Amino acid sequence: MDSKLEQRTCIKFCCKNEIKCSDTLKMLQKCYGDDTLSKTQVYQWYERFKSGREAVEDDARPGRPSTSKTDENVDEIRQLLIENRKLTIREIAETTNISFGSVQSILREDLGLILHDDNAPSHNALIIREFLVKNNTNTIQQPPNSPDLAPCDFFLFDRLKKPLRGTRFESVEAIKLKSLEALMAIPKTDFQKSFEGWIKRWHKCIAADGDYFEGDNLNFEE
Repeated sequence: MDSKLEQRTCIKFCCKNEIKCSDTLKMLQKCYGDDTLSKTQVYQWYERFKSGREAVEDDARPGRPSTSKTDENVDEIRQLLIENRKLTIREIAETTNISFGSVQSILREDLGLILHDDNAPSHNALIIREFLVKNNTNTIQQPPNSPDLAPCDFFLFDRLKKPLRGTRFESVEAIKLKSLEALMAIPKTDFQKSFEGWIKRWHKCIAADGDYFEGDNLNFEE
């Protein structure tokens, strides 16, 4: 059986046995690792089975996926991302019945989504560079050693480390699960504020001609 259908069957089993959806997700992640369905998909299927659905197969869709970049398609994808910014391209394509390539094009060309490259080794690895070229992903370069201009450094990493501090983990998988839990606990509004603050940092840096700031005198609210 296809892994996707296997997992849906597991979700159905857990739902019928009144196992909480959050626990269902953890069990799937333990069994399937990186191949686990996304949290969004797990919760969606759990609700479907809770509402009485029996089939684990996808619903039949009329015709082939749309390849049209209409205003309606752009608006539909924009709304999906407003509701859940963690959706993958494939999940969006499956939800909207728009082809993978068209979703990718809409994200890049119409919604202006790009990857911020802070020159980290993981971003410069050959396999990553090949993936970005293959998928025509735009990148924003930044000066080296400038964590104050990288959202992960000035916002995200600290938020992830706090709930993990002082905890000893017995496996890499346990670290992944706890990190994911900490990530999902961060409100969407906090991410939005961090990106708004990121823009203020750009302007501050430009105003100073790229020069260094003096510690406590750094004020990004100006």
